[in-house]
Amino acid sequence: MGTVDLEIVRLPNLGDLPLPRYMSDGASGMDLRAAVESVLSLEPGERTLVPTGVAVAVPTGYEGQVRPRSGLAHKRGVTVLNAPGTIDSDYRGEIKVILANLGEETVNVERGDRIAQLVIAPVVRARWAERRALAETPRNDGGFGHTG
Repeated sequence: MGTVDLEIVRLPNLGDLPLPRYMSDGASGMDLRAAVESVLSLEPGERTLVPTGVAVAVPTGYEGQVRPRSGLAHKRGVTVLNAPGTIDSDYRGEIKVILANLGEETVNVERGDRIAQLVIAPVVRARWAERRALAETPRNDGGFGHTG
């Protein structure tokens, strides 16, 4: 497993909360925490932007991916909209997470709750090579559900 240096700034709303960290040796994502001042209630079907209290400088050639936490999604029906959310290498603002309550009960998000994961991944940029037609494959333009 490789590593990359990542600059991080503690914003005032992070306060005494810990920096994002990997919760096990094999974890791909670092847990992001809710840096809210008071309890945030998320009603069924509602979405909201939750601050994390950190800003990062993702190196050129990488992106930050904000992803749902599986336990939160399974147990409470809370997920991250636009998942994975992308943190570009030129963004320097606070990481915020769009949480959505897809469950049937109100969910309270409290200060310090682990709300999402941050994965740092390499990025490959594409160059267009415009053609009149694409090479054929056995699938061709078979779309959703074409294999049964």
